[in-house]
Amino acid sequence: MVEMPAVDWRVTRIARRRSTVTRAQVETVTARALGLFGLVFGAQTVPVALAQADALLPGAEAALMAVLYGAIVALAVATVTKVGVRTACLAFAVLYAVALVVWPFLVDVPAALGGSAPWLYYLCTVATTAAVVAVRPIWAAVYTVVVPAIYGVVRFLPAGGDAGPLLAVLDAMYSVVLGVVVLVIVTMLRQAAESVDSAQEAALERYDVAARLHANEIERVKVDALVHDSVLTTLLSAAAATTPDQEQLAARMARDAVQRLDEAGVTGPRALDRVGLPVLVRRLRAALTTFNTPFTVRVVNAGGVELPVEAMEALYAAAVQAMVNSLQHADEPGLSTRRELRIRGVRAGGCVIEVADNGRGFDPAQVPAERLGLRVSIEERMANAGGAAQVDSRIGHGTTVTIAWPQRAGGGA
Repeated sequence: MVEMPAVDWRVTRIARRRSTVTRAQVETVTARALGLFGLVFGAQTVPVALAQADALLPGAEAALMAVLYGAIVALAVATVTKVGVRTACLAFAVLYAVALVVWPFLVDVPAALGGSAPWLYYLCTVATTAAVVAVRPIWAAVYTVVVPAIYGVVRFLPAGGDAGPLLAVLDAMYSVVLGVVVLVIVTMLRQAAESVDSAQEAALERYDVAARLHANEIERVKVDALVHDSVLTTLLSAAAATTPDQEQLAARMARDAVQRLDEAGVTGPRALDRVGLPVLVRRLRAALTTFNTPFTVRVVNAGGVELPVEAMEALYAAAVQAMVNSLQHADEPGLSTRRELRIRGVRAGGCVIEVADNGRGFDPAQVPAERLGLRVSIEERMANAGGAAQVDSRIGHGTTVTIAWPQRAGGGA
């Protein structure tokens, strides 16, 4: 058990490195950049929109500006609050496409445009980027091609400034190129973040397996030493005993060997070397400082509770693994995830830790057997230490990992 702190240190170091780039962070940065540039582009089009108001039907310009600019503001607010980002982006993308389609029907005096491009043109890149954020890449690619094509048709019409075929095609192609560049960049960032997530998760799993093998090897060496130093020595002494004194010595050695075997065979942590629960709380708080994402920490009844060292190490390692799993898998793009770490002392010698989030959730029954984060790093680790672990999760309703020591402290978790 001396090696456990090294395992914990590696876990927190891996969590610290993975926090540099995640899929959720890519989505957040992309969405907020979209919200900012949407406001900037929208503000730039206001003078042009006002200048073209005379070309449209009475009241049409005001309604169109209210709808599109209102959608841009809603999009910016959503990206800042991280609430309903995809919905806001999808709404703006759809509204913009509808505005392009109805534009020819809203223009009453085409000559008033003076051959200039409709002001909707300057928001085309904002709309294609919103589609990239809102929908899957294949549908975003379709939107990136179709919507500029619709604009090219509108631009060719008298209601779109009566541009020639060449100018209309060039304007449409320019919008397509900008949209494709944004789509490629965002897609590459997403794939890179997912690759980093997968690689670091695989590294964490491989290290956990190596740590377990190392611990098993240490345990095997201890057992071999016990058998050699106690059992074999006792048997040799008994076989060589020829006098009553030698027989009594062999008997005492046999009793001592049986006692040592009984102690070695006891499952779970020994009742020696106990440490106060506040020490575990401080270690978990220190681990949280290595994460970029905050956890709300709640501690109840920690005073006066003492735990064996082995139990504390198992609780710490399993809790850190549960927090790392939450950071890796709970975030859903466009939504804000709340996370809590709850630590509760049970009487004078027990502890229950809950790692909870309101993220995307999952079906525990569908977790592949080769995934070791839950089965080995949490459930088996606590079982080997005489504790228990329970995972409660539903898709769309978050996840709660309950870790208890001893097993009865968690109500048979």
